[in-house]
Amino acid sequence: MSKNVGKSKVRVVPAAGAVLYRMDGPSPVCAVVHRPRYDDWSLPKGKVDAGESLPVTAVREIGEETGFTAVLVSRIGTTAYPLKENTRKEVTYWAALAREGNFEPNSEVDEIRWLSVDRAKELVSYPLDRKVLSRFAAAPTAETVLLVVRHAKAGNRSQWSGNDDLRPLDKSGRAQAEMLAPMLRAFGGRRLYSAPRVRCEQTLAPLADELGVEVAVEPALTDEAYLDDPLTAVARLAAIAAGDGVGVVCSQGTAIPGMIRDLAGPVGIDVGEASTKKAGVWALGFNGAELAYADYYPSPLPLF
Repeated sequence: MSKNVGKSKVRVVPAAGAVLYRMDGPSPVCAVVHRPRYDDWSLPKGKVDAGESLPVTAVREIGEETGFTAVLVSRIGTTAYPLKENTRKEVTYWAALAREGNFEPNSEVDEIRWLSVDRAKELVSYPLDRKVLSRFAAAPTAETVLLVVRHAKAGNRSQWSGNDDLRPLDKSGRAQAEMLAPMLRAFGGRRLYSAPRVRCEQTLAPLADELGVEVAVEPALTDEAYLDDPLTAVARLAAIAAGDGVGVVCSQGTAIPGMIRDLAGPVGIDVGEASTKKAGVWALGFNGAELAYADYYPSPLPLF
């Protein structure tokens, strides 16, 4: 992966990591790992493997370095630093909630400490890690998370002669749907809902097969339903978000931007036009029915 900077082509090494945390009473404690190879203390992170999206990398690296499974919650940001001439490493970080697991020393990490944010900032070896921890501490928190997915590619509507509700994914769309499944799992998606369109249901089918669950049909979340009654559509989206565990909703290219803007506007979150490309995903944090944050992820094609 490379980017042009001035007249020079800079090679970018993509990586992903996380502030892995668990709650200790009302406050989080964060995992800081010691890497014997560098004799440093840092946050879990690592380079992208071939065929991975960044969220999948983050969860894999957490597991390899700490022994814990985790679900991504919200994006913290991206840091960058030079590796050598014309090469830069870019690391995207998430807040990640620790689930089950136990740490065992391994070739990459020989010790892990669970610390308050302030103590973690004192221990880490690099200013960039302290910056990431500060952003984690300042980020809005949410009681529930909902993933809103625009359906994957389904060919050209003008070239489909049948009922448009039945227009299926094309070859590219089916590949996008397969790539979406591990990314949505990285955020803990497990309750699946779809507008009653074949292309929407097919977009979630690979994840449904992996989880062994059904995709519930939601008539209130089509483009037409949103345009007819936006208040009902937004209320239904918030109600799905309030369920147990992380919900995943697949809808269409008019309804999704409209619902995101309707949720974001009253609380002052800037989402612009909320344009959502095919197989794009919004990770929405809610406190009750109120939006706390909105992170957008383009179609999760592999970075190389």
